Amino acid sequence: MRISFYDLNGPYAEFCNWYPAPMELDGRTWPTVEHYFQAQKYVFDQAHFECISQLTTPQETIDYSRAHSSTVRPDWHHVKNEVMLKACMAKFQQHPKLKELLLLTGDSMIIEHTANDSYWGDGGDGTGRNQLGITLMLARTAIINQERTF
Repeated sequence: MRISFYDLNGPYAEFCNWYPAPMELDGRTWPTVEHYFQAQKYVFDQAHFECISQLTTPQETIDYSRAHSSTVRPDWHHVKNEVMLKACMAKFQQHPKLKELLLLTGDSMIIEHTANDSYWGDGGDGTGRNQLGITLMLARTAIINQERTF
């Protein structure tokens, strides 16, 4: 079975990085996964990091990052998948109802279905990488494995 999601108005909106599920991570409370993810681009630049952490909406964090792309940490392309997994793990572990929803997907393929992104999404036609879907499936597996050890 395939489970597709994209925005806050569609099915499985809870899987979207913009979904309002505040989480504690690295000593701070982040309103969304997107806030945490965008801020991590600037861990070596405290001013930009702090600015992003104070923005209200996920779209504002993306717009800010695009406007300041020249100062993104140099290793970003090497660490971004790990950063996303860390944020997704925190989101689903800290919100029991969201964790239950993720686990109820069983072994289904999870797909961020959008023509707007061919890296995190499927590119709209299935040719994209679907890295967010892959990340959610990795988080699901990790949570299942953690629960088996207890």
